[in-house]
Amino acid sequence: MKKKFKMQESGLDNISRTFLSSLIIISIFFIAPLAINLSKEKMIFSKDYENNSKSNLKRLLENVTPKLDDELNKMFLYEDILTFDEQPSDAILLSAATIEELFKSTNYNLQDVRKNKLVKPISLDLLPKEIVKIENAKKRKDLFIQIILPLVIDENNSIKLDRINLFRILNKSKNTKVEQEWLNVKFKQYGVVNKDLSSLKIRMDEVPVSMAIAQAAKETGWGTSRFAQEGNALFGQWTWSGEGIKPADAEDDSTHKVMRFKVLQASVKAYQRNLNTHSSYKGFRSARAELRDEGKKLDSMILSEYLDKYAETGKEYVKILQQIIRQNNLTDFDDAKLLPSSKDLESLI
Repeated sequence: MKKKFKMQESGLDNISRTFLSSLIIISIFFIAPLAINLSKEKMIFSKDYENNSKSNLKRLLENVTPKLDDELNKMFLYEDILTFDEQPSDAILLSAATIEELFKSTNYNLQDVRKNKLVKPISLDLLPKEIVKIENAKKRKDLFIQIILPLVIDENNSIKLDRINLFRILNKSKNTKVEQEWLNVKFKQYGVVNKDLSSLKIRMDEVPVSMAIAQAAKETGWGTSRFAQEGNALFGQWTWSGEGIKPADAEDDSTHKVMRFKVLQASVKAYQRNLNTHSSYKGFRSARAELRDEGKKLDSMILSEYLDKYAETGKEYVKILQQIIRQNNLTDFDDAKLLPSSKDLESLI
């Protein structure tokens, strides 16, 4: 009787073990495909747009990853700017007197801007020819600043909106198809290689208004240079292909020219794209990213230190820029805002 009971007990143990083993095997076959699919989805997303830009940016600032913001795809860098510049232009060349009257009738003056930090959205396409003949230095400088200021702020606003969209995407765990297409466009515009979000984050940022105005003033002699008058070239950017203006003092075997633009806005776009992508200004972008990371304002006096490669004079060029910024109190315009445009204002131009 005892032996029979043991046999029954052994039989029940065998049945239990068999049932448990079967249950484990069935569970493995059921769960394994789900785990594999989940792993695949994670790998696919990570390969395309994994959001690790914050850690990468931190490593950049600590100089742990020197290759970040290093590679550049030049193929599409200025494609959108060239397309913008190739559009049919109805640009009208206004005289200095007409522009001054326009500014007066719209109550647009620099004294008011310095006080209230609001800029009238008056976008002019061309510099007036008469600016060369204005003998009063302050009057000539003020007119130049009034013309350039809305253009620079407008470009910064465009970058700011793009940057807000980028951060919104970075804060998501997965991107939509529309967002991925938008990112692909921006990767091309900023020459980003391998869809590196960290490099895009560093390159897609504003240029201090005071620094931009100072460089435009230096490169054009406050709007009086031949490059500015003939080609709307505000920043003296060089080109080795396409249409441009050859410098008068260039050597015979020299192939570089100064980039020519149909309108002033295209010149500002190209200038900002240049600072935001060219390898010569990697230090500028790194310093700007560090200021952002520390929650500080973009200081033109600090950032201009990294523009020594913009001109052959190097550090002397930086000193001149900083002198222009200080003497003309250009930092007053760094936090100025552009007022919304209106149909009434457009009709005045």
